[in-house]
Amino acid sequence: MSIPEEKIYPRTGDAQTIYLNAAITNPNIKIGDFTMYNDFVNDPIDFEKNNVLYHYPINHDKLIIGKFCSIACGAKFIFTSANHNLKSLSTYPFPLFWEEYGLEQQDVTQAWDNKGDIIIGNDVWIGYEAVIMSGIHIGNGAIVGTRAVVTKDVEPYTIVGGVPAKPIKKRFNDKTIEKLQSICWWNWDKEKVHEKINDIMGGNIDKL
Repeated sequence: MSIPEEKIYPRTGDAQTIYLNAAITNPNIKIGDFTMYNDFVNDPIDFEKNNVLYHYPINHDKLIIGKFCSIACGAKFIFTSANHNLKSLSTYPFPLFWEEYGLEQQDVTQAWDNKGDIIIGNDVWIGYEAVIMSGIHIGNGAIVGTRAVVTKDVEPYTIVGGVPAKPIKKRFNDKTIEKLQSICWWNWDKEKVHEKINDIMGGNIDKL
């Protein structure tokens, strides 16, 4: 399917930054409006191939990313099929080689542990080459640091970093976080975002 170029590239002359939902074809990947991806190594249009890994249709797991997220170059989303079955006495994925071992092809999913969907909230910033593992939920407004490996859920408006990623600090006090969660500015229409853009950028929570 041909996607109009102006819907993919929001910045004039910049082919490295895209509105991600305009480039997605996989029905198990849902991306919110205005979420952007930047890639200065590969074509950002190839996000599904280069960044969403081990995401096989047989598992029916989903990548869900909210609105107004910022995803940096090389961020990876690692899905269930990367998780070899830990209940087995061996980590070798025997069910993948059903012909070799006389197993049933329809039982191939027994080769891995099913961790579930990856769900990213709104206004989340995912840093350069960060890795998000299967089954992880990241709350609204969170920040994932450069090359962090996220193995546990991340609370809203929390900055995490490291391997494995751990909380560094909250972005705002509890009262401000509660108000932002209540306002949900990312669900406003574009005209209202334009109207309040200076207050959003300026941190004027009382004027939202």
